[in-house]
Amino acid sequence: MTRLLIIQAQAEVDMAEAALWYDDQQPGLGNNFLTEVHAAINRAVANPRAYRRLRRRPEVRRVLTARFPYRVFYILRPEAIVVFRVLHGARHDREWRQGV
Repeated sequence: MTRLLIIQAQAEVDMAEAALWYDDQQPGLGNNFLTEVHAAINRAVANPRAYRRLRRRPEVRRVLTARFPYRVFYILRPEAIVVFRVLHGARHDREWRQGV
């Protein structure tokens, strides 16, 4: 089943802020970060139920990035996958709960 991918504005902000921070550390690292986040999102789209479920209603799941310590949070709906936050692993869980 093909689902629509929706990336909410807050997730876009999360990704942009992190990419800018990584670019400040080393030029080009921000693009590497974005590539890794998009790879994690693509894994979730390809197999959305393979990743840890954090909440039943709405069904919230999380996929981890491989190279960077980030978590991509998404809501699994019958017709769509909605990415609503992209957070560093050290950030508290209350951060993503505000987006649901």
